Amino acid sequence: MMSTLSGWENFYVIVGSSAGALIGLQFVVITLIAERPGLRMAEASAAFATPSVVHFGVVLLLSALVSVPWNGIGIVKVLWGFVGIGGLVYTVIVARRMRAQTVYQPVIEDWLFHILLPLVAYTVLTLSAFMASAYTSEILFGIGAVALLLLFIGIHNAWDAVTYHVSIGMSSKNTRSMAEQSGNSRIAEKECDK
Repeated sequence: MMSTLSGWENFYVIVGSSAGALIGLQFVVITLIAERPGLRMAEASAAFATPSVVHFGVVLLLSALVSVPWNGIGIVKVLWGFVGIGGLVYTVIVARRMRAQTVYQPVIEDWLFHILLPLVAYTVLTLSAFMASAYTSEILFGIGAVALLLLFIGIHNAWDAVTYHVSIGMSSKNTRSMAEQSGNSRIAEKECDK
């Protein structure tokens, strides 16, 4: 078991470090966005921002689990199974939150990156847990693919959220500026309240 996992050491150092750094960066971005006037962001944040941190956290957890000097695959596959099933349940919760929030109307790309691809990743993780005893070497490629997929999903979703907030900030700033130039401060105040 240890000789099989030792070949993956560098991979998980890179992937785990990336996930950890991106979690920190996500906190910085959310802090900067929080200083803007709100758009009822709590409901949208639960649907769009929090899942990115969760996916980065799962990548970090997978990296840690593979790096522990286990005596066998038994405990690891159980933990992979719990994480996979938890991820499937969480993805269903995210889908419900996406449909319930009213700040933003999700498009196909949102459903793909927030629901479909995470479902694929967590399904592969869950199935890998069940097949780990028989196909340990092969399953490690599946777990590595899950870690990378979740990392890329998190990166995409974090980038998407940041660009959305920047474009909303720019459009409300332009609307306020135009309203102030025309002398209509009530329009500017309405935009600030959104």
